Amino acid sequence: MSTATARSIFMGPRLRRLRRELGLTQADMAADLEISAPYVALLERNQRPVTADMLLRLARTYKIDLADLAGDGGADHTARMQSILKDPMFSDIDIPALEISDLAVSYPGMTEAFLRLYTAYREEQLALAEQRAPVSGSAPRPGNDGFDANDPVADVRRFLAARRNNFAGLDDAAERLAQAIAQGAPTGSPQMPGPAGLIERFRAKHNLQVRYMPPNVMLGSLRRLDLHRRQLLIEDSLDSASLKFELARQLAYLELDTEIGAALEDGKFASKTAELLARRALAAYAAAAIIMPYSIFAKAVDARAYDLEALARQFGTSFEQTAHRVTTLQKPGAEKIPFFLIRVDPAGNISKLLDGAGFPFARHGGACPLWSVHGIFKTPRQIITQWLELPDGRRFFSIARTVTAGGGSYGAVRVERAIAVGCAAEHAAQLIYTRDGHGPDADAPTPIGVACRVCHRPKCAARSAPPIGREILPDDFRTSSVPFGFSSD
Repeated sequence: MSTATARSIFMGPRLRRLRRELGLTQADMAADLEISAPYVALLERNQRPVTADMLLRLARTYKIDLADLAGDGGADHTARMQSILKDPMFSDIDIPALEISDLAVSYPGMTEAFLRLYTAYREEQLALAEQRAPVSGSAPRPGNDGFDANDPVADVRRFLAARRNNFAGLDDAAERLAQAIAQGAPTGSPQMPGPAGLIERFRAKHNLQVRYMPPNVMLGSLRRLDLHRRQLLIEDSLDSASLKFELARQLAYLELDTEIGAALEDGKFASKTAELLARRALAAYAAAAIIMPYSIFAKAVDARAYDLEALARQFGTSFEQTAHRVTTLQKPGAEKIPFFLIRVDPAGNISKLLDGAGFPFARHGGACPLWSVHGIFKTPRQIITQWLELPDGRRFFSIARTVTAGGGSYGAVRVERAIAVGCAAEHAAQLIYTRDGHGPDADAPTPIGVACRVCHRPKCAARSAPPIGREILPDDFRTSSVPFGFSSD
């Protein structure tokens, strides 16, 4: 036994980091190690030492090198604290090295809090410095494409938009996997894998048993891979579409990891968080490509004229999963209609944004309130179509509907959102939604803007802010019927 394991050590922060990297709750780790959850909490808070026996148990359970796991308790935090405390802002405070070490070892939670605050402080200082000192005449914080390079979500949107949300390599690999699953399935379609086929794949290929567990056992997880017990645990309250998607997502992580990594290689992400978000997005992309294989789905959209509800029933997917998939059909040589997709909550926050149709989404601020996607919460689950006209004369066709996430049992949290998918006007005739008297000649387009600050429609009663570059009139002697009057009116 090594010197590191011959004694008890305190390694709470590293144990907490290990647990989070494995995607485990304290209860999950306790079950794996056959100890109590409160004892895991005590270990993570350095209120109990990690014994040699516990180190061995951790190493065996999670297949981790013992020397890397043991290390020198608190050394990482101590070194980081010593480096940070050299900052000139702390120069007048005499802090002995022993006190720093004691703090890092005995109060890891407070140390971690300090490190996070300092990191946030430094990031904001750097951001302010960049804004004050632009390079080559332009502020370096936003990317060349208008996305904020310091925003990981915007970074991922840039990554997807640059590729028109299509990854042909992933589509091809997912389709081959789907065919293999369907052929080996005991029942179901010979081309599209169903839950039974996915479950059989886990058993035959990975020696994993799929088990359905109640929410009180899953403790907030919808899906959890337990390699120690060779189990994939799925919350038993998921609807059929969500169940199939989670099975496919886990299979993508297990069998398409190389293809996902290849798609990420040229991403040039500004942060680790952005890279992880992009990896999640690609795993979800691969999952959709498994349950809605490209060639089969592309034929189906033509046959059903992009009827999203009918397609969802055909493939056993949700409305949102289906709408998302139609935005990805830009495989070279087999392109379909380019679509955009936006998902918003009742407060107008955008939680999903995919653009393959050239729609000029605002990079900052809200979208136009005249767009039906913001009003369909009044008519839940109903499809609302709308012709849109931008200030430059371009027209788009929009299909909007509410979707629900969560739920599944009494008292379970449900989240209501609205999504809109759309395409340029020249493609709209191919959609089932423009037939039966809903073509461009029958419905007058709604004049919308990208965002109030860049929309120059002077007579818009829904305007929330004046456009950049326009001088407003004083209202000392006259109140306008619209929020702002302009000097050129």
